Amino acid sequence: MQTLPLITHLHADSVLAWRDGEALSAGRFLADVAHLRSLLPAGRHMLNACSDRYQFTVGFAAALTSGKICLLPSTHTPEMILQLQRFAPDTFCLTDHENCTVALPQLRFPVPARQTGAGESTGIFTVPEIDGAQTAAVVFTSGSTGIPVPHRKSWGALVRNVQAGAQLSGLSDGRRHAVIGTVPPQHMYGFESTVLVVLQSGNAMVASKAFFPADICAALASAPQPRMLVSTPVHLRAISESNLNIPALEHVICATAPLSKQFAMHLEIALAAPLLEIYGSTETGQIAVRSTARTDEWQLFHGVRLDHDEHGAWASGGHVEQPTQMSDVIESVSETRFQLAGRKADMVNVAGKRSSLAYLNLQLNAIPGVMDGVFFMPDEETTQGVTRLCAYVVAPTLTQAALMTALRERIDVAFLPRPLVFVEALSRNATGKLPRQVLLAMAGKISAIHRMSPPVQAEAA
Repeated sequence: MQTLPLITHLHADSVLAWRDGEALSAGRFLADVAHLRSLLPAGRHMLNACSDRYQFTVGFAAALTSGKICLLPSTHTPEMILQLQRFAPDTFCLTDHENCTVALPQLRFPVPARQTGAGESTGIFTVPEIDGAQTAAVVFTSGSTGIPVPHRKSWGALVRNVQAGAQLSGLSDGRRHAVIGTVPPQHMYGFESTVLVVLQSGNAMVASKAFFPADICAALASAPQPRMLVSTPVHLRAISESNLNIPALEHVICATAPLSKQFAMHLEIALAAPLLEIYGSTETGQIAVRSTARTDEWQLFHGVRLDHDEHGAWASGGHVEQPTQMSDVIESVSETRFQLAGRKADMVNVAGKRSSLAYLNLQLNAIPGVMDGVFFMPDEETTQGVTRLCAYVVAPTLTQAALMTALRERIDVAFLPRPLVFVEALSRNATGKLPRQVLLAMAGKISAIHRMSPPVQAEAA
């Protein structure tokens, strides 16, 4: 049996987290884990609903060290909770919310048994060792392409994954970095890049939630340099255009939707820091990075390889525990590098011409004045038997005519959206994604309005 340590911090007073400027030590973390572990109920499956990143991490570690499995769905909707109950009837919910509405037996995150600062001893510093084959978590697909599907993650695979990521992102350079995340820890990207990577690289996380630009700046300012911001295109766009004084950054990590080279260059200038994009999936975890402002090519994590057949690209090796088919159209450049040509589910064919929704979204969001936007291919056909590509856009300073003119300069006329609908905001989730169910609901509302009155914001076909 190969075991791996819960954390790689070497001393009890090593800083593992920051909360409102206060340093939380590795010794205190292990004490908090032990205290919570003593309170866990009998169920083997735990829904970790803690929003405080440190408390989420304590909950995960308490479950892991007691042989329980952390369930990490991307949403906590009533339907998702019903699915969890069917998946694991013994599931209970760990929460740090006063009025948690999750319909499961609940355990409220406790007040720590003792308060210990970064420089104080907690007694003998003994780090738990975990069997690498133990199932540490079950993560679920986001639901953006269908019903969420569970994927089991072993402790060994998770450790190999984030240690490879720490090497490529600069977190293993011997300094003590502070990691600030705008992504929830329940999401695979946030789980890997703001929780596990801290535990396995000897660095420190910032516990507070950081969503709006002012919150992000406050979270950055609450921790010492060097700092790394782990975020999404939506959050990075907001902070780069906020005119706020952004505290100094050493690294910026981005994922959940591909960036254009132009936008990546803009972000590096606005944030005064190099930007790396992460590529991966819920099934595989992170498998590649790229410096988007300088190259279109992705570099695979150490040991990971891509094989191709008539069905597409398959990832295996390294931390990927079994060959996994990727959802993207991948073109290998070498054994360790590749380019993306869009998602298979995103490929659209209009009048015999092919493109991807990801490419169209990049072009739409690159237009000056567009704050947010998305292309969408509905399921239903029109009465003429043609499914129309449409787009929703947040662009308060643009007219429809100006936006359509700008789109004609960037994309083939076959892919111009009909209708093009202006909205006040897009209901993205906490990771910046727009689940298909949300887009279908928007399309249904727009169709209902158009049936009752002539369209005023949709371009005529």
